[in-house]
Amino acid sequence: MQRRDFLKSSIAAGGTAILARTAAQAAGGDEPKPFQLKYGPHFGMFKNAAGNDPIDQLKFAADQGFTAWEDNGMKKKPKELQQQIADSMEKLNMQMGVFVAHGSIGKTTFTRKDKDVWDSVLKDIKESVEVAKRVNAKWMTVVPGSLDEGPRSRLAEGYQTANVIELLRRCADIFEPHGMVMVLEPLNWFANHGGVFLQGSPQAYALCKAVDSPSCKILFDIYHQQITEGNLIVNIDNSWDEIGYFQSGDNPGRKEPGTGEINYLNVFKHIHSKGFDGIIGMEHGNSKPGKEGDLAVIEAYREVDRF
Repeated sequence: MQRRDFLKSSIAAGGTAILARTAAQAAGGDEPKPFQLKYGPHFGMFKNAAGNDPIDQLKFAADQGFTAWEDNGMKKKPKELQQQIADSMEKLNMQMGVFVAHGSIGKTTFTRKDKDVWDSVLKDIKESVEVAKRVNAKWMTVVPGSLDEGPRSRLAEGYQTANVIELLRRCADIFEPHGMVMVLEPLNWFANHGGVFLQGSPQAYALCKAVDSPSCKILFDIYHQQITEGNLIVNIDNSWDEIGYFQSGDNPGRKEPGTGEINYLNVFKHIHSKGFDGIIGMEHGNSKPGKEGDLAVIEAYREVDRF
């Protein structure tokens, strides 16, 4: 369905003020301006407005001014669909964000030396390089598993950290020749991912310094770091030279900006003022159902992009 047709039908059905504003824009022939930052929606976020077809969702997002996209599950998609997504994004002048290269939450994959497990991780990384080539991706998420907390066999955290660094260096050696970057994502223990090894931005910063590779950077997920440590702007500044990618989501609830406690206008303004040219992945849900909810997400990002 064409965007203008969709908007007309939405208004006829008694849409909200958000729909009316967007419709007025379309009626006047003015296309929405691109956002100042590269916010990256994901598949499913606009399915009510754009339909279930992934290419239609990409086109809808581009029509709304989005210039990036991310897809955690890209590796699981058929190769033919991956290629179709990449071709469509190239035509739409959209940049591909992260997909998950390796995420082993609940398993001690990085923290404990195990040849078979480590070989499996490196196989994951090598396979991710091929997917990244196909979809024109530069950044890939790596979550280095959970802490070794076994009551009888638990390693001291210093040894666990040394193991994580060693395996990350081996991963970086695979990514470096291709100019690709794994981004390490600290996750919160309190609401979502208890027991993960990597929790905070200072810890991620220390790991990146130890790995010492342009292919190992931080994915600063603002939602997770608000829960874990707060002090967002200060922590962004302190870890700035190792941040490669951001993700967003308000807290509590992990929905679009404006639904929780984070002052996203100030956070995004600060990131923009520092000259960030990368992607901010919209790794959150919609606070409202249906088409109204899809458009509310767009309106929320318009509100926090006013600087």
